[in-house]
Amino acid sequence: MTDATEVLAPLAPGELSKIDAYWRACNYLSAGMIYLRANPLLREPLKPEHIKNRLLGHWGSDPGQSLVWVHLNRLIKKYDLNVMYISGPGHGAPATLANCYLEGHYSEIYPDKSRDEAGLLKFFQQFSFPGGIGSHCTPETPGSIHEGGELGYSISHAYGAAFDNPDLMVTVVVGDGEAETGPLATSWHSNKFLNPIRDGAVLPVLHLNGYKIANPTILARIPREELEALLIGYGHKPYFVEGDDPSAMHQKMAASLEQCVLEIRSIQQHARSTGDATRPRWPMIVLRSPKGWTGPKEVDGHKVEGSWRAHQVPVSDPVTNKQHLKMVEDWMRSYRPEELFDASGRLIPELQALAPSGPRRISANPHANGGLLRKELNLPDFRDYAVEVKAPGGTYSSPTDVLAHFLAEVMRRNMSSFRVFGPDETASNRLTAIYAASKKTWLAEYRPEDADGGELDVSGRVMEMLSEHTLEGWFEGYVLTGRHGFFSSYEAFVHIIDSMFNQHAKWLEKSKKELDWRAPIPSINLLITSLVWRQDHNGFTHQDPGFLDVVTNKSPEIVRIYLPPDANCLLSVADHCLRSRDYVNVIVADKQEHLQYLTMKDAVTHCTKGIGIWDWASTDDGQEPDVVMACAGDIATMESLAAVAILKEHFHDLKIRFVNVVDLFRLLPETEHPHGLSDRDFDSLFTTDKPVIFNFHSYASLIHKLSYRRKNHDNIHVRGYKEKGNINTPLELAIINQIDRFDLAIDAIDRVPRLRPIGAHVKEWLKDQIIDSIDYAHTEGIDKEEIRNWKWAK
Repeated sequence: MTDATEVLAPLAPGELSKIDAYWRACNYLSAGMIYLRANPLLREPLKPEHIKNRLLGHWGSDPGQSLVWVHLNRLIKKYDLNVMYISGPGHGAPATLANCYLEGHYSEIYPDKSRDEAGLLKFFQQFSFPGGIGSHCTPETPGSIHEGGELGYSISHAYGAAFDNPDLMVTVVVGDGEAETGPLATSWHSNKFLNPIRDGAVLPVLHLNGYKIANPTILARIPREELEALLIGYGHKPYFVEGDDPSAMHQKMAASLEQCVLEIRSIQQHARSTGDATRPRWPMIVLRSPKGWTGPKEVDGHKVEGSWRAHQVPVSDPVTNKQHLKMVEDWMRSYRPEELFDASGRLIPELQALAPSGPRRISANPHANGGLLRKELNLPDFRDYAVEVKAPGGTYSSPTDVLAHFLAEVMRRNMSSFRVFGPDETASNRLTAIYAASKKTWLAEYRPEDADGGELDVSGRVMEMLSEHTLEGWFEGYVLTGRHGFFSSYEAFVHIIDSMFNQHAKWLEKSKKELDWRAPIPSINLLITSLVWRQDHNGFTHQDPGFLDVVTNKSPEIVRIYLPPDANCLLSVADHCLRSRDYVNVIVADKQEHLQYLTMKDAVTHCTKGIGIWDWASTDDGQEPDVVMACAGDIATMESLAAVAILKEHFHDLKIRFVNVVDLFRLLPETEHPHGLSDRDFDSLFTTDKPVIFNFHSYASLIHKLSYRRKNHDNIHVRGYKEKGNINTPLELAIINQIDRFDLAIDAIDRVPRLRPIGAHVKEWLKDQIIDSIDYAHTEGIDKEEIRNWKWAK
């Protein structure tokens, strides 16, 4: 443990005075954003009409955050540092926005928010105001890659940004409320994956201001020794900066921050000059300052500064309470704006000089607009990894194993801009071929047995940790700063990152559709595997395909869902996703061996269309069908084909059209998605009045949600997962959820009018097959041989 008071004060009186003035300007702007709609520089007495009608925003963490930023500026200029800043405290935007504005970059992007009194007024007026900007570090905020609307991901985003960026230092301020979240607590372990040779550095600043919205924070209320032990246990060397006197705190922060920078440089220089990537003890700062520091100390006899009452708006009713109006005016005038801004309303030159210039400004750091630095992946030809298909449905192969060989070559060709992420499941998901290109990143302790199949390496590029939150945070930080990746997860547990997906999708939607200055970034690519239908040993808890429902709540301009039916289609889809920009691509593909249907040429054509008729599985010969058998998903496809085989055997003249869906959003109309189906195309595939039996990988309601506006919707009968399962064989699980071949064939008999009077005996036989299959599974523990090795017969 190191206390800042142990280090000599590094700031001369003149420099201290200027830094304090710059900090006061930051605090003035932070308060002005919350309160003012007129009179931005208080050049006349404050009046009720100068105050916003609705006061929104969060003041509590702003002074502490600005203290960190101002002192980072000093060191950026002194050491020519390349620094990103991530604001973890909830709603901490005023501090970030204030610094962006004072550095001038905000006005460069938004010229109407100019560096004068008129521009400052517009800057104030827009904050947390209808038609303006939000109270988080939203995509509109220059220098931000982390909105912070949902707490817990600041550290993981910071490390994601630092990976493979050796010259970058990411300073992340962690709110003490945020520090209570599970994702944040786990993300402290990210330092076991940071290689000081090839990666940048992360400097965490744990900001203890003591309170959340209405409660004290845990880490601020434990003994300092206990907190110190915790942070040392996480692998850090904490420096404590504590107090409430601004002059003393400036000296402490200046000394501690500079010491951290020098230690980081020393760690990196040693590692890079010797090739020794042994995990160091990285420095960090614990900043303990009052909540709402420098704001009103009391309001109506209640403590505000240093309490939860300073969290949001310290004085809530200045428009209707003259005493409170005076309190707000006195508070804002305490920053002495007349000393900070010139006659035009511009920050005075001697204070402007404190900020770095050009891309060294934190708000203008190009890594925070990662698309500017994005380099295209050097991709191999995915066709070179094709599975040979001599006849449809005649051979079995593991789709993810095939994919892994392609991804391994992607890794080899992009060893500084591509990583693979997975929560201890890369091997389980049959992606082990990737290890031939790069092992798993590991900078913690090694043991002799790790050499026997452990696949660990300090230089590895496969990121594994049993925290989906941390992995997704790393991945997001990595792509937001312009690099590429691929994430695999068990289907049931990808739900863990539901809300993280939501937050990233919202960021993409705002950036892609409204902010021309944000360059396109690589897509988030999520492979969902270990699927619901093959949880032979894990059972009910591992059977949940509902992540797709979450994804379809987002704009189809931002998200895609692909269900490739075989390995060649998976290769085609993966290549497309790795080339895409500004999407979250969700790929559903199982790891178990499945039938292979399409040659690579046919797979590319099928995936390009996204949905299509398989002539070889159809019997309608271009005529109007009696029934359409549609499917999406690997097990759903196989069971649908088996149902077609049964129907063909028993009803030789039955006209069946077989339709397979790869791109789920193709079911949408063109008006809702640029690549959706026109009504005419939809009708030609699914007919306008014949029964459509749609066998779906996930919950049936999702297909109805996507197709409800179609003419033939009433005749679309969807089968999907019904939340029934246990320790089942694959066919047994399909049967109890009625997506199996026998139930599908029965459904077709019931829905095709001319089969009803002649299909009774076939239906009885099908019901017998259901009973016999379940009995066999319960007796032998597996499905019958003819089920396990079923193949399509031409």
